Amino acid sequence: MSIVILLVLGVVVVYSIMVYNSLVTIKNNVSKSWANIDVLLKQRHDELPKLVDTCKQYMKHEQDTLEKVIQARAKVSEAQQVHDVQALGVAEGALRSGLGSLFALAEAYPELKANQNFVHLQSRITGLENSIADRREFYNDSVYINNVRIQQFPEIIIARLLGFNEQQMLQFASAELKDVDISKRFNAA
Repeated sequence: MSIVILLVLGVVVVYSIMVYNSLVTIKNNVSKSWANIDVLLKQRHDELPKLVDTCKQYMKHEQDTLEKVIQARAKVSEAQQVHDVQALGVAEGALRSGLGSLFALAEAYPELKANQNFVHLQSRITGLENSIADRREFYNDSVYINNVRIQQFPEIIIARLLGFNEQQMLQFASAELKDVDISKRFNAA
């Protein structure tokens, strides 16, 4: 009888260790995916002033659009530093919108469009935007896996006992979910 109890207890301990290790792996995957977003945001953060400076030379009377990009960049940086996922989603939307307006306005400036520095920066930032979108998807997948696992039975018991918490998805701002009015982009010039 005592052998059966020891065997059952041993199975429970081994299973608990396996669940714990699995939860640790998932938790660290969420952290890693956030760090990957951080790296790309930092790269874009460093490239945006160069783009704005290049544009300022040509777009003196488009100061409002340039200011929106600068302000949105600052908000992304603030949200990133405090790891506020919700604020980051909203700030990202504002920055993407500002960049879209900036690139649309650039169409009215042939000298700017021909500037190699502008073309390079535009291409670099567009590439970073695509990479950020991919990393946002990976982050949300990681958060989903984390949240599902810590809510399932019997993992929920171990997760609650050992302090594993749900994570917040990186969500789009409501402005990003609306249909894009393409006619405004063509008429911006």
